[in-house]
Amino acid sequence: MDHLVILPILLPMFAGALLLLSGRASEGFKRSLCLLATLLQLPLAIALMAQASGGLQVYAAGNWMPPFGIVLVVDHLAALLLLVTAVLAIAAVVYAVRGDDLLGANFHALFQFQLMGINGAFLTGDLFNLFVFFEILLIASYALLLHGTGSARIRSGLHYVLLNLFGSALFLIAIGTLYGVTGTLNLADLSQRVAQLPAPDAPLVGAAAMLLLVVFGLKAAVFPLYFWLPKAYAAATPPVAALFAIMTKVGIYSILRIYTQVFGDTAGPLADLANGWLWPAALLTLVLGTIGALAASTLNGLISYLLVVSVGTLLAGLALDSHDALVGSLYYLIHSTWVCGALFLFAGIISRCRGPRFVGRLVPGPALSRPTLLSGLFFLAAISVIGLPPLSGFVGKLLLLRAAETGVAAGWLYSLLLGSGLVSIIAFSRAGSTLFWRTDPAAAAGGPVDNVRLAAVLALLLCSPLLVVFAGPLLDYLTITVDQLLDPQEYARQVLSMQISTSGGGH
Repeated sequence: MDHLVILPILLPMFAGALLLLSGRASEGFKRSLCLLATLLQLPLAIALMAQASGGLQVYAAGNWMPPFGIVLVVDHLAALLLLVTAVLAIAAVVYAVRGDDLLGANFHALFQFQLMGINGAFLTGDLFNLFVFFEILLIASYALLLHGTGSARIRSGLHYVLLNLFGSALFLIAIGTLYGVTGTLNLADLSQRVAQLPAPDAPLVGAAAMLLLVVFGLKAAVFPLYFWLPKAYAAATPPVAALFAIMTKVGIYSILRIYTQVFGDTAGPLADLANGWLWPAALLTLVLGTIGALAASTLNGLISYLLVVSVGTLLAGLALDSHDALVGSLYYLIHSTWVCGALFLFAGIISRCRGPRFVGRLVPGPALSRPTLLSGLFFLAAISVIGLPPLSGFVGKLLLLRAAETGVAAGWLYSLLLGSGLVSIIAFSRAGSTLFWRTDPAAAAGGPVDNVRLAAVLALLLCSPLLVVFAGPLLDYLTITVDQLLDPQEYARQVLSMQISTSGGGH
């Protein structure tokens, strides 16, 4: 029996519970336990990637066979996103143990519960448990967002909570409607039943599917549902904001999974249901994210809007609806998650060096300690997130532009993606000149650069050139990943197969 599939969920769940029960334990113990549990996610993800190369891995909890029981499924996409999450989480928790975890209660327990929700969302094989894991990660994120002090954090946290509670209600209505009509929420079974749906039931199922698109668009911060993200992420503490960089990707992942495997080409009368909506939403998200980045008055605000830009870019790749576009989108997803996470952590270092009076505001402040090193890292992060050669952002955008080929769609994508890059250069040039050149000699300096925090930032930033160096094998892996995504019949056949060993096993 192979229980490896469920460990990315069980490990943070038990670690989080133990951290809650050990409330009076020393901070050293809590930090060590959280760091150990997070570090173990990396070899787990690598092991699951190796297993996924041998075929789909299906785990039936309690030996309840699909479509009746709780099913976890590991394919190439799920294993890849577990790896992306693990790398980001390790950097965030290493940064946090240098003192950011002391700004509020139960940071490490909440961090583990959020990891549990994120990993579960990537692994689940049915819609109801996708809702459950969404709620786990959201509840943890509510508390993590409020971790610390400040009225701005409370205001943005209130908006974030209210909007996501509304989204959760819509999610429940949508899955209740789907279950009432089709009698199942298992993704493999649902894809087959939607393909054979009687004509009278199609409008109701289509309405539920569009409601799900609104929910996932809210989670991913897609226009017109993106406005909560910049204030919420800009107000969060650096390690929390860095971990939140993967949360928008959970929404993108859900759109990709549901509207490729359930409402994709094989969905009969509901085939490609969302395609007409994704393209305009992607372009508008790109435009408004770019405008927000240019108008940002803080470094965290600039990074938050660039995260919105990355969401628009990813959604455009999904809307192109081709094999090459999906490969480019997944490559860009990995790049944007790690680089935006590194930028949030870097912004925290800059804020500490400038002192509490300036925080992350883009106004002249004190001269920074170790300016050569910090400005070099800022330049590296900027050219990567903007998409300039030779780093991974350039490769990701190039893959997407090549996939667009020619035509009206290509014209729009070329114009907006390149225009967004130009505006981002202007925004980062302004930010960099303000932070490193326009100093105020009368301003009191903040704290020194912490080497451990710096190492966490550097580790994430180094992932960008590594994505270029290993682009060949990575693109081979992503090609197989997209092949799996575009073959929902084979996915359904393997998940619904009875070749699953008792109490959950490998297939």
